[in-house]
Amino acid sequence: MRRAAVITHGKPETIGAALERLRAIAEERGVELLFPDEEVEKHGLGRDHGDLAHADLAVVLGGDGTMLRALKRFLGTPVPVIGVNFGRVGFLASIDAASLDEGLGRAFAGDYRVVELPVLEAAAGDERWSALNDVVVTSSSLGRMIELGWAVGGEDLGDLPCDGLICSTPSGSTAYNLSNGGPVLVWGLDAMAVTFVAPHSLHARPLVLPRGRELAITNRTADVSAAVLADGHVVRELPPGGEVVNRLSDERSLLATLPESTFFSRYRRVFTS
Repeated sequence: MRRAAVITHGKPETIGAALERLRAIAEERGVELLFPDEEVEKHGLGRDHGDLAHADLAVVLGGDGTMLRALKRFLGTPVPVIGVNFGRVGFLASIDAASLDEGLGRAFAGDYRVVELPVLEAAAGDERWSALNDVVVTSSSLGRMIELGWAVGGEDLGDLPCDGLICSTPSGSTAYNLSNGGPVLVWGLDAMAVTFVAPHSLHARPLVLPRGRELAITNRTADVSAAVLADGHVVRELPPGGEVVNRLSDERSLLATLPESTFFSRYRRVFTS
């Protein structure tokens, strides 16, 4: 390990002590830390510390939102991302804040493994977006139900009145998808989950789709636009008749974890304790 990029969340006063511990561990191990411009300015580091593309590993000090931001930043590169949890849930982070020194010392010594996680690609017209967690189609008008048509691999599955539809990756299946009764997809599955939000039906059931099957979602509501969200951010408005197509991307995000921090150890910690 020669270089590590650093991504943080919050204000310097909330993460500053952890950053100083990280810098001490890196100096002890002979690891050069690389900071993006916003981190240099945020923490008053005085100068840019190098090109992030040269990093061997990216270290996140933050919660799941910061992890998603870092994973997306390094998407398409060979740089894996490891997290120290300073958030509430921390499902994507493998090191808790109290174990920062030991955990990062091990990571800098190469004692980690890399999990490849599927990524979604959403397309509407000529526009494309990547999503690490989920793509959601929901009503643009708060409190208004919409009617969505859906088709898988070109086969029409009908229209359904609902509050929205979630298409999630395995890493996103434990987020909004889970809270709506969708299936949990264990890391290692090359699939995406499809879950309706508050469907006006007794027969709407979640569906798991393999790679190669596209999900097309059409706004069938006559007088209400729908919004397309990628990882919680609105990226497109779907007018009546508008369509967005979701598929598993050829790209994968690279999540670094300590060997004992498995999917099931995280699942047990977050959802069964």
